[in-house]
Amino acid sequence: MKKISVFASAAVLAIVIVLSFGLGKYPLGLSDIVEFLSRKLFGTGLISEERFKLIDNIVMSIRLPRIMVAALTGAALATSGAAYQAMFVNPLVSPGLLGVLAGSSFGAALGMLIFRSWYSIQISTFAGGFAAVGIAMLMARMHKSDSAIMLVLGGIISGALFTALLSVVKYLADPYSQLPAIVYWLMGNLSMSNTGTILKAGFPLCIGVLGIVFMSRNLNVLSMGDEEAKALGINVGRVRLIVIMCATLASSLSVVLAGQIGWVGLLVPHVVRMITGPDNATLVPVSALAGAAYLIAVDDISRLAFAFEIPPGILTALMGIPCFALVLGNARKGWR
Repeated sequence: MKKISVFASAAVLAIVIVLSFGLGKYPLGLSDIVEFLSRKLFGTGLISEERFKLIDNIVMSIRLPRIMVAALTGAALATSGAAYQAMFVNPLVSPGLLGVLAGSSFGAALGMLIFRSWYSIQISTFAGGFAAVGIAMLMARMHKSDSAIMLVLGGIISGALFTALLSVVKYLADPYSQLPAIVYWLMGNLSMSNTGTILKAGFPLCIGVLGIVFMSRNLNVLSMGDEEAKALGINVGRVRLIVIMCATLASSLSVVLAGQIGWVGLLVPHVVRMITGPDNATLVPVSALAGAAYLIAVDDISRLAFAFEIPPGILTALMGIPCFALVLGNARKGWR
């Protein structure tokens, strides 16, 4: 079941990627894409030199970076959501539970207010996410507890703190230049990252996602409850710390790449769990692949549905709310 689910999800992701190469203001047919890929990868194909250069510019310079950003962001958010839902045994948990998205958003807004360098803004975004999670964990430690409920309460307080700080930054920002840029970034944006940024952020992001996949069997034990996990010889505190660090790394880097995009980490694991069941060894990798395919498809819709581009964060919310309402009635089925 695990191999079939993973291969099927990988096949769906590959199909979505190939179709997305052809979708845009300058549409490309499937034969164009196949011949281009044949020549690009294997040096074969009947495509003319002029046509090859045109498609190479469209695919490699414009569409491939967006597809990579969408795939990395979707995989990071869906994997983090699946990990948090299993770790806290709560189907309503999303990657923002411990304040990482609020912290990253504050970091991005502060960076836009103070720095002019795009690289500095990205570092500020990443640091904000880790600072928020660090405060949440510190609050739990202050009460000498490593229980899940104390972490959740610490995350709620940390998230509220950084949301308030974000409001302060918005209030101080120039209403004609900085404030529109901050608001637009917080709605999600897949077009700002270049290849260099994707490579720099993508590598550690993939490490975070793979770390969660590697810990998926331990998540099965954690989902039974802390006492049961300790009885089975699991170091609950250490496993929880590793999963939180991996999820924070992936989630904060997703904000670096694409801004704040909600609902992916909540909806995708729910839908996948209804198909594959609660075994995290299958659920986590399939969620990564499904999250990547989902956000690529959302980006295609955001670019093509109207004459103007809609920020993907708005679409994921508009699509996620009714979809989540539909699957909510069957949510318990996936936990059995």
